[in-house]
Amino acid sequence: MVIAMIEELAVVVKIENQQVWVESGPNNACGGCQQKASCTANALGSVLKKKSVPVDSGIQLKTGDEVIVAIDENLLLRASLLLYLLPLIALFTGAAIADWLLADNALHADLWIAGSALLGFLLILWLINRAQSLLILNYYARPVVVRKV
Repeated sequence: MVIAMIEELAVVVKIENQQVWVESGPNNACGGCQQKASCTANALGSVLKKKSVPVDSGIQLKTGDEVIVAIDENLLLRASLLLYLLPLIALFTGAAIADWLLADNALHADLWIAGSALLGFLLILWLINRAQSLLILNYYARPVVVRKV
């Protein structure tokens, strides 16, 4: 079974307690076009370049090394589903439960349905945050250094 990986060029910015920290490397495909001001890839890249990320590495590295960092494509897809689809499902489920429980001529039914939808949404966001704080998601979704450039 072949594991599909998403790879990105990065630069080692810090090595601390056997932990390697990297920042997104230079992207040669962006920055040369005329749409730089309205390009979302350029805006996203400029934000990501400023954030250091811890990665796992079995390779001996030093600060300033350019490396290729990879993450499992399936893990990224599952994380996207978890962070985008699950809150949306909770939102609609909360609204559906309130609609089902309320009588047809209930006073302020729309407000109760909206409040229940918001409550379901906030509850699932809290549960996702709690799962992340327990390191359940961070342990499996760690990027790794695959090679030194």
